[in-house]
Amino acid sequence: QVQLVESGGGLVQAGGSLRLSCVASRSTFSIYGISWYRQAPGAQRELVATISSDGRTNYADSVKGRFTISRDNAKNTVYLQMNSLKPEDTAVYYCNQRGFGYSDWGQGTQVTVSS
Repeated sequence: QVQLVESGGGLVQAGGSLRLSCVASRSTFSIYGISWYRQAPGAQRELVATISSDGRTNYADSVKGRFTISRDNAKNTVYLQMNSLKPEDTAVYYCNQRGFGYSDWGQGTQVTVSS
């Protein structure tokens, strides 16, 4: 059973914006933190942003001031608002939630930023 489904990726020019969404199916969504990761071709998967169950956020230095993570527990959804996009933001973006006894990953959504 698919637990996390991402959407919102696409092709955008440098300087543009995209908003990614990740919908969770577990009923425990609201009680755990959730994160966005990304993986560029030939690179390791890296943590982009995390939001805790009570809304505290953390960001990778490379996206601070440009990306914003948020969550809507009523909709079981986490968002990643990406502004001022750069070609180096090109990657597949994944959401990940870890709970008691599980670590769910979505299938990923491709973000491509052209120069």
